[in-house]
Amino acid sequence: MSTDKNDSSLSAFGAAESRGERSDTVSALERGISVLRCFSEERPVLGHADVARMTGIPRPTVNRLVATLLSMGMLKAAQAADRFMLGPGVVSLARVFLGSLDVRAAARPSMQAMAEEVGASVYLAVRDGMEMVLIEACRPRSSMLSARLDVGSRAPLPNSALGRAYLSALPEAQRNQLIDSMRLLRGPEWDSIAPPMTRAIGEAKRLGYCLSIGEFHREINSVSVPLIGPDGEVMALNGGGAAFVFTEERLRNELAPRLHDIALTIARDIGGHVPTPSPG
Repeated sequence: MSTDKNDSSLSAFGAAESRGERSDTVSALERGISVLRCFSEERPVLGHADVARMTGIPRPTVNRLVATLLSMGMLKAAQAADRFMLGPGVVSLARVFLGSLDVRAAARPSMQAMAEEVGASVYLAVRDGMEMVLIEACRPRSSMLSARLDVGSRAPLPNSALGRAYLSALPEAQRNQLIDSMRLLRGPEWDSIAPPMTRAIGEAKRLGYCLSIGEFHREINSVSVPLIGPDGEVMALNGGGAAFVFTEERLRNELAPRLHDIALTIARDIGGHVPTPSPG
């Protein structure tokens, strides 16, 4: 996932906010949350200037937002001067969120069993903004070749199998709205991203699964299936790993059916359902 893409997404948020396009929400709260969203595994420590550039929020406002977040424990000072990182307040909120997801408890045994038996990394994810965020991650204990994503890692909607499976299970109007937003955020690169995404969504609707063959990470192949919770929330299950181990044929013939069975089991346990493929 490129830093440039994340920066442009955050800047687009700041620009839209400055034009008053979010009149139905609390702009100060949105700005504070946009500061927190600047941090990632690739960027754990940031300064005021970094946040101002990434969000498009004026520097004086960034200074006040950071001071507030520091006082509330959502940020903490880093060792370097004028630098900061996420604080323990964010961790406590994340633990409450993850603890409330019964689906994780229902999913983990089957996901771990699959990871051990086929040597794949197996993930469960939900959407957050224009990305999928992992809420459960299982890896084979004996393999050194599995992908190293973990809970909290993110994958882009259009070119990850997770995102494509998620999109395939949305109502058409909601899916089209998300795609329109992605097109605006991605700009010129959208012309190369859209066709394989569209094909994968169509495949997911026909077959119940879709692939990403080196399109998220160049050396990683994966397959995903959608899963819908009892409240209608769409999730996605994913399996895969190193491309030379998990070929397209193996993903289709071995991992896709296994993931579908796991999705059905989870759906039964939590009162959800798995979308029915429409071959026509």
